[in-house]
Amino acid sequence: MDTTQQSTIGKYLSLIKFSHTIFAMPFALIGFFLGVRQSEAPLNWKLFALMILCMIFARSAAMAFNRYIDRSFDGANPRTRIREIPSGLIRPGSAFIFVILNCLLFVSTTWFINKLCFCLSPVALLVILGYSYTKRFTALCHLILGVGLSLAPIGAYLAVTGKFALLPVLFSFTVLFWVSGFDIIYALQDEEFDRSQGLKSIPVYLGTVNALRFSTLLHLLSVLMVSYAGYSASFGITYWSGALLFAALLVYQHSLVKPGDLSKVNLAFATTNGIASIIFSTFVLAELLT
Repeated sequence: MDTTQQSTIGKYLSLIKFSHTIFAMPFALIGFFLGVRQSEAPLNWKLFALMILCMIFARSAAMAFNRYIDRSFDGANPRTRIREIPSGLIRPGSAFIFVILNCLLFVSTTWFINKLCFCLSPVALLVILGYSYTKRFTALCHLILGVGLSLAPIGAYLAVTGKFALLPVLFSFTVLFWVSGFDIIYALQDEEFDRSQGLKSIPVYLGTVNALRFSTLLHLLSVLMVSYAGYSASFGITYWSGALLFAALLVYQHSLVKPGDLSKVNLAFATTNGIASIIFSTFVLAELLT
C-alpha cells in the first residue's frame, strides 16, 4: 500500500472516528455471545464476522453522514473547523458517496445473516442516520444517539437467534442511558455555539448545572439496567464485579467535569467511557463463556 492510499484511509478513519467504535462494539459482543449461550448453538465464526462487518458499516455510515450534514456548523465552530470536510481534507461529495457505500454494504451483509436482520436493516439506518438531524429541532437528540448505539447488543443477539428476548433488551437500555448521559457531557463544550446557531441540546435547554444533573440521572438508570440484567439472569460474581467497575467509572467520569471547569471533558468522554465499555464487556463475556 503506497503513501497516498495510507493517507486516504487515514482521512476516512479520522472522519468516522473509528477509535470510538470502542463504545458500542463491546456491547455487540455481549449480545452475540449471549445469543450463543441462550440458543446453545455452536459458535459460528462466519456469523461472527458478518456481525462485526455490520457494526463497522453501520457506524461508518452514521458518522460520515453526521459529518456531511453538519459540515457548515463544523466549519463555523472553532472547535470543529479542523474536521476533515470543513478543512478540505475530504470533499462533501466524496463523504456522501462513502455514506451510500456503507449503507449498501450494511444492508447487503444483513442479507447473509437472517431474514429478520435484513428486514430490520432499513429501520436501523433510519435511526442512526436520522440522529444527525435531531439537534435542529429537539434537545432530546442525545437520547436519539443513545437509541442508535443501543441497537448493537440487540442486533447482535438477533443475528444469532433471530428472535427478541428480555436480557439483550436490558443491555440495549444500558447503552441507551449510558451513551445519552455521556453525550450530554460532551455537548457542554458547544453550549454557547449551539445556542448562537439555534441548535438544540440538553446543555442549551437546561444550562450546564442542570445538564450535568440530567446526565447523572441517565447514568444512574444505566447502572440500574445493568443491575436488573444481572439479577434477572442470575449472573455470578464475575458479572457483578464488572458491573461494579462500570458504575465506579461512571462516578469517576462525573467527578472530572464541573460546571466551572470543562477542561477534562475529553478525558471523561473518550478515555473513561472507552475503558468502562471494555472492562464491563470483558467481565460479562467471562461470565457467559465459563
